[in-house]
Amino acid sequence: MGRLATPATPVNGAKRLSYNSTFRDRQAASAKAKAAILEKFRAAARSDNPERKAREEARVKTGEARKLRTAEREAARHRREKALAEQAAREAERLAEEQRAAAELAERVAREKAEEQAKIAAEQKLARDARYAARKAAKKQRRQQQKDRQPLR
Repeated sequence: MGRLATPATPVNGAKRLSYNSTFRDRQAASAKAKAAILEKFRAAARSDNPERKAREEARVKTGEARKLRTAEREAARHRREKALAEQAAREAERLAEEQRAAAELAERVAREKAEEQAKIAAEQKLARDARYAARKAAKKQRRQQQKDRQPLR
């Protein structure tokens, strides 16, 4: 048995070729479809086409909106960087103040320690001098006592 011919019926909006179409029929249909596509492209390329104008306007608006968002992001980034720089400057100033305070404290402690050591050294010298003077006085007294005793002989 041979193939049955099916009439051309629309399937999803497209025409179906019948099995009995000839090469020339298919060639003509292809040329017709190519011409329709070419005409559609030419119509879209014309500058007076309202659809093309609408797409162009939408593209321009989108580009402008993109530029605006980019500028806003850049401004926000600059604000953040400025805020971070100010915060870093405040932190550096606070650290410098803490270091100055710590240096002053260390200097005062060192000065007080040096004064205390000088005071202790002076007290020790006085005590040593007093012991030396006491020894010397005791020695002098012993010699005097020996001198006073000698005539007894």
